[in-house]
Amino acid sequence: MNFQQLRIIRETLRRNFNLTEVANALYTSQSGVSKHIKDLEDELGVELFVRRGKRLLGLTEPGKELALIVDRILLDTANIKRLADQFAKSDRGEITIATTHTQARYALPGPISTFRKEFPNVHLVLQQGTPKEIAAMLNDGTADIGIATEALEDTPEHVSFPFYSWHHGVIVPKGHPLDDGSPLTLERVAEWPIITYHEGFTGRPHIDEAFAAANLTPDIVMVALDADVIKTYVEIGLGIGIVASMAYDPNRDTGLTLLDTTRLFPKSTSRIALRRGRFLRGFAYRFIELCSSSLTEKVVKAGTAAPTEANA
Repeated sequence: MNFQQLRIIRETLRRNFNLTEVANALYTSQSGVSKHIKDLEDELGVELFVRRGKRLLGLTEPGKELALIVDRILLDTANIKRLADQFAKSDRGEITIATTHTQARYALPGPISTFRKEFPNVHLVLQQGTPKEIAAMLNDGTADIGIATEALEDTPEHVSFPFYSWHHGVIVPKGHPLDDGSPLTLERVAEWPIITYHEGFTGRPHIDEAFAAANLTPDIVMVALDADVIKTYVEIGLGIGIVASMAYDPNRDTGLTLLDTTRLFPKSTSRIALRRGRFLRGFAYRFIELCSSSLTEKVVKAGTAAPTEANA
C-alpha cells in the first residue's frame, strides 16, 4: 500500500469514477491508474469498486469504508506538511479563500488589504464560485476558508461562524414612482418587473419566502449572479432590482436610489466555514479575525474541535 494508491482512490471518487480524468489529474496513464487500483484490491483481498466490464460504477461496501479512511489519511498527511511550514516558514505560504462574487466584491476588500500589509510574503488566492462549489472546495482541500451566505451551515465535514448580517434593498432609477416618500410595501414592489439574484445566491431564498408569506407572486423578469449586473439592467429601465444593500454605493451608483426594505425581507447572515480536521496556518486564523474581530484563533479552534475534544 502506498500514497499514490490512496490518492487514486480519492481522485476516482472526485472524478465520478472516470479513470481518464483521474489519470489526467494525477499526471499518469489510465492503465497505471487501473493497475494501482487492482494492486490495492489484491493486497487487501477485497473488491473496492462495483464494475461493469472495465468501467467503474461505484463503491462496494468495503470501498465505502475505505474511502473514509483514505480521506482522513490524506488530510492528516497534508496537515503534517502545514504544521512543519507553520514553524519553519511562519510568515510565508499560501492561503486560498473560496467565496462568491458578492463577498469578494463588497465584504472582503478591507480584510484582504489589511492582511496583505501584515503578511506580504503570503500568497492569497481568491477562488470565486457558487455556494455549493465553495462547499466542495472545502471538502476536497482546494480551499482553506469558505465564505458565503448559503450552503455553509454546520455539517459533519464543516463548521461555520457568523461573519456579518445584512438585508436586501430595492434599487430603482432616480425619480422612480416607488421613490415617492410613501411607505414601501411588498405589494407595491410586486407591481413592478423585478431583477434579482439567481436561485440559491445571495439570500435569494429569503426574498422568495417574503413574497410567499404575503401571498404575492412577483414578476421576476431577469436573474443574475451578482449585483453589478442587476444594477446595470435596472439603470436601463428593465425593472427594479432587489440586491444586497451593501452592493449599493451612492458615489458610484449615481443613477440609482436604494430604498430601505429592512422591514420587508428577513435578515441574512454570511458565514465563514472551515473543514473540520484541517490544520490551518497562523496567518489563516489572522485572516478570519480580520473578517470578524470576535473570531480569534482560540474561538475558532474551540469551534472546530471534534465533540470529544471539546468535551475533554
